[in-house]
Amino acid sequence: MDDVVPFGLMIAVVSVAGLLAVVSSRVSERIRVPAPAIFLVAAAVASDLVPALGRIPILTVQRIVTVMLVLLLFDGGMHIGWRRFRAAGGPVLWIGVAGTAATAVGVAALAHLVFGFDWRTGLLLGVALAPTDPAVVFSVLGRREVAGRSGTLLEGESGANDPVGIAAMAALLAAGTAGGWHAVAAGAAEFAGQMLIGGLVGAAGGWLLSLAMRRLPLPSGALYPLRTLLGAGAIYGAATLAHGSGFLAVFVAGILLGDLRAPYKAEIERFHSSLASLAEIVAFAMLGLTVSVTHLVHGDAWVTGLGLAVLLALVVRPVLVGLLLLPVKLSAGERLFVMWSGLKGAVPILLGTYLLSAGVPGAGRLYEVVVVVVAFSVIVQGGLVPWIAQRAGVPMRTVEPEPWALGIRLRDEPTGVHRYQVASGAPADGRAIADLDLGDDSWIHMLSRDGALVPVRGNTVLLAGDDVLLLTDPATGTRIGSLFARPAP
Repeated sequence: MDDVVPFGLMIAVVSVAGLLAVVSSRVSERIRVPAPAIFLVAAAVASDLVPALGRIPILTVQRIVTVMLVLLLFDGGMHIGWRRFRAAGGPVLWIGVAGTAATAVGVAALAHLVFGFDWRTGLLLGVALAPTDPAVVFSVLGRREVAGRSGTLLEGESGANDPVGIAAMAALLAAGTAGGWHAVAAGAAEFAGQMLIGGLVGAAGGWLLSLAMRRLPLPSGALYPLRTLLGAGAIYGAATLAHGSGFLAVFVAGILLGDLRAPYKAEIERFHSSLASLAEIVAFAMLGLTVSVTHLVHGDAWVTGLGLAVLLALVVRPVLVGLLLLPVKLSAGERLFVMWSGLKGAVPILLGTYLLSAGVPGAGRLYEVVVVVVAFSVIVQGGLVPWIAQRAGVPMRTVEPEPWALGIRLRDEPTGVHRYQVASGAPADGRAIADLDLGDDSWIHMLSRDGALVPVRGNTVLLAGDDVLLLTDPATGTRIGSLFARPAP
C-alpha cells in the first residue's frame, strides 16, 4: 500500500502531460509549428530537467514506438483507402521505393563528400533520413484537404516508404559483417524478402479481416473496433514471424479496409483515428526523451545536422525525387509541392535508435545529426507547407470539424441509401432539386451545406460541395450518381 500515493502521482503527471499535449494542437495552429515538433522538443527538455526520464532503455523506446507506428500506419492506410490508392498507386509505389533509395544514396554522398563521413556510415545516415513520416504528414495535412493527386501521393508515400526504410536499415545492419558484394547481395535479398512477404501477408490479412468484419457478428458494438485493432496487431506479428515487413503488412491491410462497407464502420474509423492521435503523441514524446538538449547544444552535431537538413530540403529531394516525378502526371505546382513536403519525423529517429542499439561506431553523433535534421524538417518544412501550397497554386482548404451527427441505427445493411457530394460543374450544381431528373423512385432525404442542415424543398438549389443523402432503388443508384459528379472531359 505504500506505493499507492507515488503511483497515483505518476498517473496524474502523465495524464496532465497528455492533456497538455492534446491541447497543444490549438497552440500548433496559432504558431504554425506542427504538433509533433512540440511533443519532441518538450520531451527532450523534460529529459534534461528530470534526468530519470532520459534513462529509459533504448530497447523499451523502440518497442513502444514500434507499436505506435503500427497504429499510425494502419489508420493511415484506412484513411487513404483502396479507391484513392488505386488512382495513384503506381506513383506512390514508385516514389515510395525508388524515391527512398535515391534519397538514401544522395544523403550518403553528401555526408561523405561534404561532411567527411566514410561511405558505410554515410549510407547508414542516408537510410535513416530517407523515409518521410506518416505522423508528421498526417499532422501537417490534418484538417487540410489537398485537391488533386498530390495529397494522396504524399500520404501514400509517407506510408509506403516507412516499411521500405525500416527494412533497408535492418538489411544493412544485418549485412554489416559481410564484405564487398556479399554485403550488397545479402542486403538486397533481405530487403526484397521483407517487402514481398510483408505485402502478401498484408493482403491476405486484410482480406481475412474484411471477411470477419462483414460476416462475423459480435454481441456488442464496442467489440468491433477492438477486433480490427487486434487484427492489425496479428497481421504485424504474422508478417514479422515470416521475416517480412510488419509495417508494410498493416499499411496494406489498412488500405484494403479503408473503403469497406461493414457494420459499425464509422465507429471503427473514429476509434482508430483517436488511437493514431495518441500514437503520435506517445511516439514523439518517447523519442524526445532519448535526446539531451544540453549535450546537443554543446557538441558539433547540430552544425552537421543543420547543414545536411538544408541540403536535403533544397537539393537532394527536389533534384532526385523531382527527376523521379517526371513520368507522373502532375502540374508544375503539384510537383513543387510534393518535392517540398517530404517531411521527416518519428521513423528517422527510430532508425537512429537502431544505430545506437547495434553499436555502430560514432552512433551517438549520428543519432544527434538525425534528430537535428528531423527538427528542422518538422518545424521549418512542415510550418511552410501551407505557404508553399498557396504559392504553388495547389488548392488546400481547411476542413472544419463537424462534432454533431444525425442518423439512425439499422439491423440490416441498407441497400438503397447513397451519399454524394456535389462536384463543381456537375449537372446538379446550381440547379433546383425539382429540376433534377431523379425519377419516381428516388428522392433527396437530407442535405448538408458547410456543416449545417439545409431544408429539402423542390426549390432548394444545390451548390458545389453540398453533401446529399439520397434514397433510391438500388438498380438506379449508378445512374442517379452521375448527376452529382463532374462530367467527363
